Amino acid sequence: MDIKGRIVELEPTVNVTETFKKREFVVEYAENPTYPEFVKFELIQDRCAIMDQFKPNDEVVIHFNLKGRKWVDKQGQTKYFNSLQAWKVESASNSSGAGAPPPDMDFTPPPSDDDVLPF
Repeated sequence: MDIKGRIVELEPTVNVTETFKKREFVVEYAENPTYPEFVKFELIQDRCAIMDQFKPNDEVVIHFNLKGRKWVDKQGQTKYFNSLQAWKVESASNSSGAGAPPPDMDFTPPPSDDDVLPF
């Protein structure tokens, strides 16, 4: 999936565990300009660096996967979580590869880490 939008917020990379890091960013998506949507995406592991070249107000195209997880808490209640996991971000004015991962990186989306909770 992909959408075009304007970067509203860029968060720093956070080390969730010793071996897992993520970075979140928010994009204003205006399919209907009267009612813009503010959509939060995440990047994980080596893809966190993709956003280093962007700043707020940049127009970008985000390629992402919709992820959903099931988790059972200590009380036995089942909870469900969704995330939008970006794997490529391009400048909207030059979508010929700007913002793409370096050539030596695999372009396939990274596998989900089911043991890591999204909060």
